[in-house]
Amino acid sequence: MQAASDEDGGVVSEINVTPFVDVMLVLLVIFMITTPMMQSGLDVSLPQTETVDVLPEDSDHVVLTIRADGTLLLDEDTLGDGDIAAFMRERVVTPDRLLFLRADANVPYGRVVRVMGMVRAAGVHKMHVMAEEEDTPEARP
Repeated sequence: MQAASDEDGGVVSEINVTPFVDVMLVLLVIFMITTPMMQSGLDVSLPQTETVDVLPEDSDHVVLTIRADGTLLLDEDTLGDGDIAAFMRERVVTPDRLLFLRADANVPYGRVVRVMGMVRAAGVHKMHVMAEEEDTPEARP
């Protein structure tokens, strides 16, 4: 804080905001760099299909991921099979939330069906399955 006298002889107090602006700009750059890394998601090779629905960006949704080794992740949290019911009741079982199942293409079918059964038993009756669009000759420009 600086104190100076004005023309009338009174004291004028000013705050130097330049260091504050510098810090804010550095934080802005850090967030701009790290945010896309956080959104990139997990390493999952999705199965392919001819038509694919796009994940809605404007809705409050939750993604349940089954990795190739069979581990489960609800958004970014690792789950055990016994934790599914509690997490589903806590995060998903509300009218405005959507659940998307994202299973690696190398996960055995039986594992996917067991997880879907556990999710359904937890009270989630609407689940969307994610996939990638096939690279077909018709789809190429």
